[in-house]
Amino acid sequence: MSILAKVMADLELFKDLEIFECPLCGGAGGIEVENDWCVYVSCADCGGHTSEVPFNSPDEKYAAAKKAVENWNLGKVISLGTGAN
Repeated sequence: MSILAKVMADLELFKDLEIFECPLCGGAGGIEVENDWCVYVSCADCGGHTSEVPFNSPDEKYAAAKKAVENWNLGKVISLGTGAN
């Protein structure tokens, strides 16, 4: 399967998951699939992201994405920024 076909299949799989704005900056969040072993949600603007949620099979990918989105929507986000002074 080509990379484009994998991306399109993931978009179809995740289409019903609602991702809130970034809890750090208000930017757009998106689901990232890392080499078919984990998923996480990251911000396109500030780079904040959730922890990686692993999966062992294609059947587990949706559940892992749902957990990553739940973490994001609850504000459980990692930032490499220095923080406010």
